[in-house]
Formats: sequence, structure tokens, C-alpha cells
Amino acid sequence: MLTTLHTSYSDTRAADLAWALGREPLPALAVLDLRLAGAQLQLRLLGASHQVLLEEDRGSCSETVACMPGSSTPLPLGVAKRLGDWEYEFAARVETLGAGSFAGRAQELLALVADHPHGLAGTFPGSPHAFTAMLAQRTEGQVQWRTWHAYPQEGQLVVTRTRVGVRMPAAVL
Repeated sequence: MLTTLHTSYSDTRAADLAWALGREPLPALAVLDLRLAGAQLQLRLLGASHQVLLEEDRGSCSETVACMPGSSTPLPLGVAKRLGDWEYEFAARVETLGAGSFAGRAQELLALVADHPHGLAGTFPGSPHAFTAMLAQRTEGQVQWRTWHAYPQEGQLVVTRTRVGVRMPAAVL
């Protein structure tokens, strides 16, 4: 699903993004509710990036990547945590692209997500290449999502990948 977010473009720099687990739902500009083999997943586009809410019989998980005033947790390159019965893995990277490459990559990503049944993308007024996009799937007992946050004024694209799944017991030797 592709939508235009009716707000001013509030993310000004990729370096301003922060990461948090366990936050309450924040006001969203667009929401996509998904049911993926027993898991309820809500993809949420915020005025300041994204939030994902996951609910399953085994528990819940809330991930927020956004410009959060007062946050002391910058966007990490990687996180691995245990959340009850789950393993949570998060990874992020920043791609810096030239103007032509950035425009092409933006069009490619928006096309990938726009018509995908588990995809949500929102463009911001003022720039066709200012967007946040999210894509979710469930494979092999894990729920996974990828996100892209575009900063055309800097030529930067923040890419994240998250996996949440049941923790496997340690092998007995």
C-alpha cells in the first residue's frame, strides 16, 4: 500500500533516528494490520518514521525507529535480545547515494512495497523521494520486517532488518 503522508517532512537527518523496544503505540499517519500465520502485526508510519507492533500467543513486541525527542538510544548497527520466549534481532545501515542513484533506488523501493500485500509506504509532501517504507513476512517460525527511510536532501537511505522468532533450546552435547 502506498500513501501520501499528510504532514510536513519532520525527519531532517538520518543521524537523528533513534531505536527503542517496548514503547507504547505512538500516533500514526498510516497503519497496515496483517495476520501472518497466527501472528498479528501492525505496521505503523509515524510523522517521525516507523513503529511495528507484534502480538502472538507467546507475547508481544514493539519496535520504534524514529526521531524521538529526548531519546538517548541512537540507531544501533545491530541488536540481539531475548524477549521472553523470543529472540529479537535488529540490524541497520546507512547507504549514501548520488542524486541519480538515490532517485532510482527510491523508485525501485516504492515500486517493490506499493503493491505488496504485506507492504506499507508513505511519501512526504514536497519531495517524491522522501519516504518511509516497510515490508513484512513470516518464514520458518519467524516474523521479519524490513524498512527504508529516505533522506533525499542528504542522499541517504537508512535500511533496517528485524527478525523475531521463538528461542531455540540449546543443543545438548
